Amino acid sequence: MTGLDRIIENALMEDIHTGDITTLAVVRENRKMRARLKAKEAMLLAGIGVAARVFHVLDPGITFTAHFSDGDLLNPGDIIAEIVGDASLLLQGERVALNLLQRMCGVATQTARYVQAVAGTKARVVDTRKTTPGLRILEKYAVRVGGGINHRTGLYDGVLIKENHIAAAGGITAAISRARAYIPHTLKIEVETETLAEVGEALTAGADIIMLDNMDVTTMREAVAMIGGKALAEASGGVNLTTVREIAETGVDIISVGALTHSVRAMDISMLMEGS
Repeated sequence: MTGLDRIIENALMEDIHTGDITTLAVVRENRKMRARLKAKEAMLLAGIGVAARVFHVLDPGITFTAHFSDGDLLNPGDIIAEIVGDASLLLQGERVALNLLQRMCGVATQTARYVQAVAGTKARVVDTRKTTPGLRILEKYAVRVGGGINHRTGLYDGVLIKENHIAAAGGITAAISRARAYIPHTLKIEVETETLAEVGEALTAGADIIMLDNMDVTTMREAVAMIGGKALAEASGGVNLTTVREIAETGVDIISVGALTHSVRAMDISMLMEGS
């Protein structure tokens, strides 16, 4: 996870800043304590190594013993991990560790629901760039833990020609032609379409992936038939746990779901301390 320590250090600085006033006031120095991370609801675990790293950034001498691994299903009451170290440092790391862990578990748990909903179809559930600023690598990792697939990481590692690019370039054909001339042969070109006419134009222009944006399932099914395997078909827009199965059954290859990351609920995890 390139950049993990930078994420953690920024989060700790945001929270602690010039000092944890409450802990400085009420907790005596060198008070060794034990803390337990406890699941308060059923969830898929993701980010246990991230939580451990928070405490190790504060003090490499803190002992973090994980009882479960990423990808494990947790039940209410499960003790996820035990942490032993100086009380003041455990208190300073508590909220950052929980924020990241709860968020990642939420993403993984939500992703697993979508993956299960399309089981038996050929459709793959993928994420989007609608991530929490600064946390993209963590949220995209959590998607993988949940059984989903990562779409492009950012603007730098994939070509996705959307409606504003098309408007600026003067049309789908012109946009694809310019992209093909610019990029290396190792990159694929994806184009967003909203109508069957645009699907036809993208196909003729040589798009590798055609996004079917906010199409109803009848139109989407026609688009998949028109594409006929000559490009990958990706469904996008209007995807939720109620609609995803019907969308998958149109025959699309990929279903991109912004809800995996942009509006996911953090899972309920507590950290309780006691003398070691």
